[in-house]
Amino acid sequence: MIRAILTDIEGTTSSISFVKDVLFPFARERLPAFIETHADKPEVQHWLHEAAKEAGIIYAEREEIIELLQRWIDEDRKATPLKALQGMIWDEGYRDGSFKAHVYPEVAAKLREWKTQGIDLYVYSSGSVAAQKLFFGFSEAGDLTPLFSGYFDTETGPKREAESYRRIASAINWPASEILFLSDIAEELDAARATGMRTTQLARPPATCPVSGAHPCVHDFNAVALA
Repeated sequence: MIRAILTDIEGTTSSISFVKDVLFPFARERLPAFIETHADKPEVQHWLHEAAKEAGIIYAEREEIIELLQRWIDEDRKATPLKALQGMIWDEGYRDGSFKAHVYPEVAAKLREWKTQGIDLYVYSSGSVAAQKLFFGFSEAGDLTPLFSGYFDTETGPKREAESYRRIASAINWPASEILFLSDIAEELDAARATGMRTTQLARPPATCPVSGAHPCVHDFNAVALA
């Protein structure tokens, strides 16, 4: 019996193009001014320090850190300091109406249906928890945050490592076998399956399901099987 559903965002609830073509360029463009005007804030200072630490930089000028972070954006690097700072920049974009988060047409209704059935809903994404809350709080389908019981990001661990999913199962407090993980990435699903979680792969058109995939594969949330 499925007690909880853990879902990825990019390519699963929402289009990859929104993240790549809207969010990333927005953060890259505004990053220099954001750091220049917010560098005195403790939270920003913390993540700038963590970025330098991750890059192995003992001392760096502010401009050097900005260039590092922009390069990480271009590389789509799953670095926790970058994701945290991006989330702060996106906060401004969501709140000033620059954009709303894309969600696939059936997602909001299906999430509400699962919630009504008593299933706990959680998010696990490489984006920071703050960014996840903004994403679903300012979605094209309205504020979806009341549907979720919790959020997990890379501070929990890398998405392609089984230990991350063990930590999530422990935090959710349901047996792994009663948690269903939804993602478009086979390696993430493999890691979740290794802990005993149920898995389903999303292959959003024009993507196609693998011919001999290791996970059940569907094209939208309406086809996700809970039995």
